[in-house]
Amino acid sequence: MKFSVTKQRTFWWTISGLAIFVSLVAMIISYSTIKAPLRPNLDFVGGTRLQLELACAEQNNCSKPLTTDEVQNILSEQGLGNSSVQIIDNYTLSIRTQTLDVEQRTKLQTALNEKIGQFDPETIQIDTVGPTVGRELFRSGLLALVLSFFGIIVYLSFRFQFDYAFFAIVALFHDVVITAGVFAILGLVANVEVDSLFLVSLLTIIGFSVNDTVVIYDRVRENFALTPDLSVSEVIDNAVNQTLGRSINTTLTALLPLFAIFLFGGTTLKFFALALIIGFAAGAYSSIFIASTLLAWWRERQQKTEIIKEM
Repeated sequence: MKFSVTKQRTFWWTISGLAIFVSLVAMIISYSTIKAPLRPNLDFVGGTRLQLELACAEQNNCSKPLTTDEVQNILSEQGLGNSSVQIIDNYTLSIRTQTLDVEQRTKLQTALNEKIGQFDPETIQIDTVGPTVGRELFRSGLLALVLSFFGIIVYLSFRFQFDYAFFAIVALFHDVVITAGVFAILGLVANVEVDSLFLVSLLTIIGFSVNDTVVIYDRVRENFALTPDLSVSEVIDNAVNQTLGRSINTTLTALLPLFAIFLFGGTTLKFFALALIIGFAAGAYSSIFIASTLLAWWRERQQKTEIIKEM
């Protein structure tokens, strides 16, 4: 049985529209709350990040899990009330705060050891990034995203036609916004921050998604040449059906190792893998249900306009 993607295009567009709307609302709420659409990591804003793990080998040192409230109280006493606190696996503490010198860090660590419990000195991680470096990294990341979009438009315009390129970019925008929206929500409810790896994940998502779209568009172009008597919707439905198995298999084989990284890859790679999982799933959806149906709608509209002009 042939699957008709164009007949239900309003349904597919509604799902995407709702997802984009929720994503944009989440980013607006995030901006009104923390003055940024996503919660930025030290990579972008600068400052000091300390990660400390309770020494559970010591007796009664891990009798209860860490809480953000008790850590925030200690930070407020140290004059660091605006700091961000994240609890990882109940007994690991991540603090992001203003740039601290050695004396300030030592004073803070002493206060934490005295009021919470002994932290393992061998597992302490300290990262410091200057604000100038953070801003430069952010600008470089945005420039890379803009250039990638521009390059895709130019390439697809030469390989296909401009309308193909335009709707491919619409699909990529869909994938990036939804991925960013999920992280905006995570930033609001779980204090999840985005770092330079998040920008890398967005660039990877763009490359993966446009590859799926190009495969479908390539088959659409072939079908237009091979079956000129068919309607635009029939040509595009045939192209989607002919490439559907390949699109699903490619996405699933890419997602399986990402799920493994998300579950077992540790804190550093966990959210990088999550961004790719969301983006790849959104990319497969947009290639099949958004890029193809938008092209069908536009080509049908062009045909109707030409018929009216000839009358």
